[in-house]
Amino acid sequence: MRQHHQLKPYVIAIIIASLLPVAWAEDNNKSEPMALRKIMQEMSDNMQIMTDAIAREQWHQVVTTAPLVGDHQQPPFMEKTRILRFVGADASTFRSYDKKTQQAAQALQQAALDNDGQHVISAFAELQKSCLSCHQRFREPFVTHFYGPQ
Repeated sequence: MRQHHQLKPYVIAIIIASLLPVAWAEDNNKSEPMALRKIMQEMSDNMQIMTDAIAREQWHQVVTTAPLVGDHQQPPFMEKTRILRFVGADASTFRSYDKKTQQAAQALQQAALDNDGQHVISAFAELQKSCLSCHQRFREPFVTHFYGPQ
């Protein structure tokens, strides 16, 4: 029984390793949207919800929505592997943008909890800047690579 337990991590590693070339080969499949596209759309929808909530000074809505942006869903493992393989040496930059987005969303949530409209607006601007920076650096090459020229 003990040997069976010790083999389990190796078997899982072999299965994952055998699937990776398939996932990387799928980069040429431009027709099927990736989970990341849905995640980005959800983040966009949540940014719109917060824009409206800020305009109406509905801080409770900002408090509940900010974490949906900062702690957004992650793509499935195989897709995340494809993405990180594509960004390559820029993986740390890609991750740092995500971290900045998370920190900005947390600051926004805290400002809304404090009912501090001025800081809410400043924090929301920082959140938008972090999104924009990532998009300006990665969106076009990412879309072209995974979906073809637009």
